Order: sequence, then structure tokens, then C-alpha cells
Amino acid sequence: MEVRSRSRTEKTIQILEVVNGYPDDNNNNEGITQATLMSKLFLGYEQMKEYLMRLIEDDLLSYDTTMSTFKITEKGRTFLQAYNQIDQILKEHKI
Repeated sequence: MEVRSRSRTEKTIQILEVVNGYPDDNNNNEGITQATLMSKLFLGYEQMKEYLMRLIEDDLLSYDTTMSTFKITEKGRTFLQAYNQIDQILKEHKI
């Protein structure tokens, strides 16, 4: 079995997907903690911190200081949707 490292883009998309889909079972989304993200994505503290800071700076995620949680922004949802559309086209054309 070949173990392949994830690219920065793959890690970024995975973070956005997890934050966007958390929690799955209700609409009262209070966000997701860094610890939960780390455990779901198997990323270390420093690496996760770097990604989260960049995503906040790019306005793809927001941070709730009261709840210590992260939420996806509207810009983040738009970015994720556009990425998934492009990815689907590339897969369909085997590019």
C-alpha cells in the first residue's frame, strides 16, 4: 500500500469540508474546535494552527472567540463549491 502525502490544497479543502459539514445532524452550528479538527484530519497542532490562521486571513473561516470554535464563511462556502466543480470536471475528463 502506497502512502501519499496530502498537498496543501488537499489539506485546505479537507479543513473547509469538515468545518462546513460540522455538525452533520443539526442546523445549530456553533462551530468546531481546533482539537476536533486535528483529530478528524490527522494534523498536528502547529500545522493545523498555520492552516487555520491562513484560512482566517483569507476570510474562508471565522473564529468565534467566545466559543473557541471555527466556522466557514460565505466566501469559504463559495470557494469550496467552485473547487468541487472544477475537481469534478477534471475527473470527468481524466485530467
